[in-house]
Amino acid sequence: MDCHWVDRCQAYHAVERQHGVPHLCSQPDVVPDQPRIHIQVQDLPQGGVGVEWDVRACSSFQYEPGRWLALRPGAALPR
Repeated sequence: MDCHWVDRCQAYHAVERQHGVPHLCSQPDVVPDQPRIHIQVQDLPQGGVGVEWDVRACSSFQYEPGRWLALRPGAALPR
């Protein structure tokens, strides 16, 4: 989330869709190079199953501290 491209990234956009959260950008135009998306199946209370999606790595990553927070001021960081 400290990536310069987070709002324009198609991989991050896909993860937002899987989480059912509002998109940072409706039309992402950055195709990331070699994104690695981690998908974890989790047991939920009452016997349910959940799926957690996270972009873990990407060759297009450009460090920009606080980028996501600047785009969503006052919002809680996603887990």
